[in-house]
Amino acid sequence: MELKIIYWAVLLVTFLGIYLLGSRTDFKLWVRVMVALLLGAIIGLIFGDLAQSSKWIGDLFVRFIRMLIVPLIFTSLVAGVVSMGDPKRLGSIGIKTITLYLLTTLFAIIIGLTLGTIFNPGAGIDLSGVIPFETASSSMSVSDRLFGIVPTNPISSLADGEVLPIIFFSILLGIGIILGGEKTKTLGDVFSSAAEAVLKIAHLVMQLAPYGVLSLIAWVSGTMGLAALQNLFVLTVILYAGCLFHMIFVYGGLIRLVAGLPLGKFFKGIIDAQAVAYSTSSSSATLPVTLQCVQENLGVNKTVASSVLPLGATINMDGTALYLGIVALFSAQIFGVELSFADYFLIAMTATLTSIGTAGIPSASLFLLATVLSVIGITDAQTALIVGFVLPFDRILDMARTVVNITGDATVSVLVAKSEGEIDETKFRNESVI
Repeated sequence: MELKIIYWAVLLVTFLGIYLLGSRTDFKLWVRVMVALLLGAIIGLIFGDLAQSSKWIGDLFVRFIRMLIVPLIFTSLVAGVVSMGDPKRLGSIGIKTITLYLLTTLFAIIIGLTLGTIFNPGAGIDLSGVIPFETASSSMSVSDRLFGIVPTNPISSLADGEVLPIIFFSILLGIGIILGGEKTKTLGDVFSSAAEAVLKIAHLVMQLAPYGVLSLIAWVSGTMGLAALQNLFVLTVILYAGCLFHMIFVYGGLIRLVAGLPLGKFFKGIIDAQAVAYSTSSSSATLPVTLQCVQENLGVNKTVASSVLPLGATINMDGTALYLGIVALFSAQIFGVELSFADYFLIAMTATLTSIGTAGIPSASLFLLATVLSVIGITDAQTALIVGFVLPFDRILDMARTVVNITGDATVSVLVAKSEGEIDETKFRNESVI
């Protein structure tokens, strides 16, 4: 009991210190978030399982962000489409966005397969003592995902938080407002005002980010600790290395060589979103922060940001694709499955398609393994063993791949904005403002 009191005393003093940092103008939000990440990891390692008692603070922060996801996607997408003024322009932006998302996802899966082939993370692993984890009921066919984009009841989709149907209906509603001309102009203004109001709320919620991030990281560090790294150390190192490689060379190459913009400013501008993504392991929960960073720090016009980013939070899962590629080879190596070039191609195509529309929640991609592994002859029973082996540790893996996902969203929004002449390069090259 005394140790628990000491833990809470240390936590409250740390919170007070972060608050005092926030009162100084030279300590921007991203600095406080990074400080919180570091302190949370240290506190968790020191106090161990006691960190579980403060996890509710992080959960509350995530709930605040999740509260904004549906209204943010709905209002910002409708307002973004209306602000274009021409459905043809929406088609241009949409084609560029989807093409870039698929292209970067393909690069991600190639990186994952290459690293898995070179380093053989599954070699010598014995799963005889692993408790299987059932995953078959969680799988969903690609055709079902595509068919489910069209909502049977848009109101029900909004209530249930079904992101793809919400995106589809929002775009159609925006087009309808444009085609309505003067008769529907007032409705368009209402959505623009609503989107602005939701973003203001998001700005307020983000001031809580350092406290939520610290609590979540302390929980992960305290309950898993460094010992957890021993079981899957090679797989973890390979995944983190692949994620860094993909962000620096694929995204960095696109920003520097295609958009012609400074790479350092790009990564500094989205560091808030990356920190929140790392701590929450949720692309959807990070969406309000990503929108704010991309618009205020990178100078992307609201029209493009509100169209590209909600779509990216749903269909752009580069980190997931990279992870699925590595784990597919990891599984094949454990069970001695010999892979041909055709198998590699099947893994790449299946991982790309199944990563589209993956729920933006922690560890969601882990349950897609059955679909990917089935194409190379891994049985349901073997898949259950793999998931049972990885699941207890998946949070740390998921944190890295979520950072990749939201970095890809920001990259594509900058590229599309640049091609459409909808980016303020002066703002991009200046210091971050949040």
